[in-house]
Amino acid sequence: MEDVQSYSDTRRIEIDRVGVRGLRYPIQVLDRDRGMQETVATISMAVRLPHHFKGTHMSRFIEVLNGHRGEVTMRTLPSMLEDIRDRLDARGARVEVRFPYFMERVAPVSEATSLMEYECTLTAVIEGEAKDFTLGVNVPVTTLCPCSKAISEYGAHNQRGYVEIAIRSRTKKDGRPELVWIEELVHIAEDSASSPVYPLLKRADERFVTMQAYDNPMFVEDLVREVSQKLRDDERVVWHRVVVETMESIHDHNAYAEVVWGGPDHEFAMSGPVASSNLKSLPSFVAPPGDG
Repeated sequence: MEDVQSYSDTRRIEIDRVGVRGLRYPIQVLDRDRGMQETVATISMAVRLPHHFKGTHMSRFIEVLNGHRGEVTMRTLPSMLEDIRDRLDARGARVEVRFPYFMERVAPVSEATSLMEYECTLTAVIEGEAKDFTLGVNVPVTTLCPCSKAISEYGAHNQRGYVEIAIRSRTKKDGRPELVWIEELVHIAEDSASSPVYPLLKRADERFVTMQAYDNPMFVEDLVREVSQKLRDDERVVWHRVVVETMESIHDHNAYAEVVWGGPDHEFAMSGPVASSNLKSLPSFVAPPGDG
């Protein structure tokens, strides 16, 4: 049959990303305690389209995904990227996988258990010989205002906030990123906050977390610095972005802080303005000596 997508285009405009978005798909991800966890992801897949092609073949994205059915992790994404690029005859390819991840949480006093949901993102990009991988997690926390505590005769306002962490880890000799567990990033965010957020609390637990937050007041500036410092101390992490946003309880606005460390704050590939000469400046695909 006639292949209209392969027709030539005379406008000479390269398309940075073209593909499919909003695709819901069952996947398995690595779980530190149980080995694997089944979840349902929202997946985006795209390629860079040369200026001389009229269009790309959308069905081939789904064919590649079906061919990699099952585990979708940092150890399987490299081969998926290469398959997408090869099947669509493209110079660059990008895959983004967003999914809910569940961890069993134990209340601090009653030890009541329940499942807590965390929003996670895996992003993988290939451009020429260079590959880039990021892991992201969004963690709900509690913060208590140091200023409110200092100026009040009793009490202090507190609020729920969110810590968004995105990291690049060192690349091993096999081209895959060094493993950093989702659970580790969750604990870094929670340990840096005034108090964690729990899915299930009894009265004794509420008392505990309320006093814990009061004893650990945090501005968004404090929290973003604490998280960033912990990530800088981890030798596996070569780049990170930390965003903290708190839903203020006594203001009609949110408080926000952001730290980027280890390199430029952008995806290196398929982003238009980023020249290929910048690829070597990113640390994520430099394998340190002796790193297997």
